[in-house]
Amino acid sequence: MSSKKVYIVSGAGLSAESGIRTFRDSGGLWEEYSIEEVCSVDGFRRDREKVSNFYDARRADLKNRKPNYAHKRIAELKNRYPDNIVVLTQNVDDLLERAGCRDVIHLHGTLTDLRCEECKKVFHIGYKSQKGVICPYCGSANIRHNVVMFGEPAPAYRYLNELYNYADMVVVIGTSGEVIDTAFMAQLVDYSILNNLDVNEYHDKYFKVKLYKPATKAIDEIYNLIEEFLSD
Repeated sequence: MSSKKVYIVSGAGLSAESGIRTFRDSGGLWEEYSIEEVCSVDGFRRDREKVSNFYDARRADLKNRKPNYAHKRIAELKNRYPDNIVVLTQNVDDLLERAGCRDVIHLHGTLTDLRCEECKKVFHIGYKSQKGVICPYCGSANIRHNVVMFGEPAPAYRYLNELYNYADMVVVIGTSGEVIDTAFMAQLVDYSILNNLDVNEYHDKYFKVKLYKPATKAIDEIYNLIEEFLSD
């Protein structure tokens, strides 16, 4: 069995075909909300209720979304090669898990969990509103969403250090590289794959394989390339 490590790093483009609205796209969330209002530490300090309502709405919307073909194929890869495939996502939805993918690393937190600001424990809420919820561990009502905001640390970024040190192949699906420098990842390995809709010549030049199509249309080719890489 190969000891190679393949890191799959996904972003909003992976879940867009499931109807999860992104911030940046036309018709996206930025047209209704300011990122400073609902996704930053300062915005949370100014109006906790607005931020909590925003995440309640996103949670309720997620309930009716379904994993798409790309989610399912990534789950198949992870389950077939559990020791070789590491799945990192910038997405806060649970569609990879609902597709059957195990051990998903959420770099920016999870929408279906809450965090207690007293005891710091994270607990599952699913798709419900956080209104009236108290911490099951300490009984505090001082809780918040479990999504990383601008202006605060992202503890799961420690897994990026593992990627930098151990990756033999990097696959980037549906992210522009503006939040996390995926072009830097591609420069660390000999074999890299990029799947995005839009071309960014400066960013994309570092990738060996570039697939400019929706994730559901690119995923079979990605699957085959990963299998070939692991079998060499």
